[in-house]
Amino acid sequence: MTKAREIMTPDVTCVRSDENVVDAARKMVELDVGALPICGPDERLKGMLTDRDIVVRVVAQGRDPSACTAGELAQGELVWVGADDSLDRVLELMADRKVRRIPVIDGHVLVGIIAQADVARRLPDSTVGDLVSDVSRPAA
Repeated sequence: MTKAREIMTPDVTCVRSDENVVDAARKMVELDVGALPICGPDERLKGMLTDRDIVVRVVAQGRDPSACTAGELAQGELVWVGADDSLDRVLELMADRKVRRIPVIDGHVLVGIIAQADVARRLPDSTVGDLVSDVSRPAA
């Protein structure tokens, strides 16, 4: 059985919860990613920051991105998987919670992230298509 650690992208860079949104956006550009985990001063996962969060919750609302922190944008229930969770569990959580990326935790440490692209590289097209469809479907 495939485990989360086998398909994750390791060595994930976090944005600190106290970093402003401008610095977080620059980090996304440097890393060529659309999302970053938000970690607190204790290095624990606090949430995820996406490029969409920045556009919808900061720019579109006329907020000053240099005065807004990543931690302010962490909202809702934190969704993550354990490094030894099965791939079935990963897919179930991504589909149920409608997330395109999911952090991977080992103990209390962030060890990686699984994105739709990671799934696409490892699974049959039909499974990937089902995941994309489930994640993209509007909430009922």
